[in-house]
Amino acid sequence: MKFGWTADHHALHKRRMFQSLALASSILFSVPGSTGGIPNVDALSDRGVVRFDAPADMAARPRKRLHSITVPIPAASRGVALPRVEGVNDGARPLVVIDAGHGGHDPGAINKENGRREKDVTLAIAQAIRDQLVKSGRVRVALTRNDDRFLILEERYGIARKLGADLFISIHADAADNAEAHGATVYTLSETASDREAARLAARENRADIINGVNLGGQSGDVSSILIDLTQRESLNASASFARLLQREASPLMPFRSSYHRFASLIVLKAPDIPSVLFETGYISNGDDAAFLSSREGQDRIARGVARAIEVHFARQLATHGTAARN
Repeated sequence: MKFGWTADHHALHKRRMFQSLALASSILFSVPGSTGGIPNVDALSDRGVVRFDAPADMAARPRKRLHSITVPIPAASRGVALPRVEGVNDGARPLVVIDAGHGGHDPGAINKENGRREKDVTLAIAQAIRDQLVKSGRVRVALTRNDDRFLILEERYGIARKLGADLFISIHADAADNAEAHGATVYTLSETASDREAARLAARENRADIINGVNLGGQSGDVSSILIDLTQRESLNASASFARLLQREASPLMPFRSSYHRFASLIVLKAPDIPSVLFETGYISNGDDAAFLSSREGQDRIARGVARAIEVHFARQLATHGTAARN
């Protein structure tokens, strides 16, 4: 599948998203008999800049929560060196950031029988996906880590935000007390976990920032603008759509669980402006899955499945924006 993503298409995607958010917020904030809070779309560049101008008497009004998503607004990464963007030298092409879970002193899950570590498997798979995408020449790609180093969760999606990523994929390998559990799962963000297993995963992964009782990923600030809420809702919808697409395109190449799409409150997925998924590529606690994930053939099959899904994802966006532009 080929698609020609240009600077105009990229700018149109950002412009239409922010214009639709501005329109929605003007409707939601419009109050009969008052001026209402009308957002101004200002300096719409490649990334888009939206300013919300509240009426002068807004401070005197009772605060009303008009949105339900209350995660913090994450800042772009500042304390970590940004990775190299690889692939075609065309800034208009979509940028995909691949995150290899765990690393450094955090090994992640470990297979009790053979000692295989999640941090090693995720890095190898992330590198295989990178190589597949670079070979295709259709998108740009960056890895949050390309060696055995530790990054706190906020640094991982912070890198994606700082680079202006169009898609963020965090690669993991699951573990369970039941050695028979096997197959891949795709997680997207939810304020409440979809089931007990998703809640367990969220608790395990989110604790990765707490070392010796010290929370390394402390951040402050609430989502206080309806624009942020709408932006995140659009990202959540796009994330769920990509999760379904990932299963469809990769399932001929690798096993998935029957309930392959789940929701969890995972910190690493909380960038409000980037479609994001956490891809549990299999169970490292399962002998067959661990062998598949650790093999060159298995990593290549996973990489081809992920690359197919990414290409279809951006081809769909291009087709949608092309139709919108003609209309």
